[in-house]
Order: sequence, then structure tokens, then C-alpha cells
Amino acid sequence: MKHLDKTDHETCDQVLNLLSNDEVIRMKARKAIPGLADGDEYIDLAAPENGVRSVHGAMQRTMGQVLPRKAVSAETWAKISGRFGTRFALNPAK
Repeated sequence: MKHLDKTDHETCDQVLNLLSNDEVIRMKARKAIPGLADGDEYIDLAAPENGVRSVHGAMQRTMGQVLPRKAVSAETWAKISGRFGTRFALNPAK
């Protein structure tokens, strides 16, 4: 995985640029974004350079601004995991 030498805002924008228009609208409105359960994959929008991660136990209640895998299409998730890596994910995107 390549280390990104960008500001937090720039890296968050890099994630959002991979989303479809509808996914961006849902993300920004925080509508129809499913909650996270143990084992769910997500990308932390504050630190996308850390790659795709998985929820473990109580983490699901303490995380900040994240984009869950189940909030976007399989095609979009493949772009995200391809760009930022799946270093911490249990199951890489297919």
C-alpha cells in the first residue's frame, strides 16, 4: 500500500471522488447509511490511508466518521479498496 502524503481533507476527498453521485448524497446527508456490526468492513474518512478496516466488538460504538462497505456498491468498494488497500480487513473486496 502506498503512503499518501496529503492533508486529511484531501484524502477524505479522494474517497468521496470514488463514490457515485447518489452515494455521495447519501453519505453527506447521512441518510440510509447502515450501522456497523462486528466484522463489518469500513474506511475511516479521517484516515483513509490506513486502508479498509474491520469492526471488532465495542469499536462499532466509538468510531468517528466512517464509510461502511455496505453503504456503497460493490464496484465502488472495489475502487476504494484498490486505491487505499485492505490491510486491516478480514475479507478483501471481491
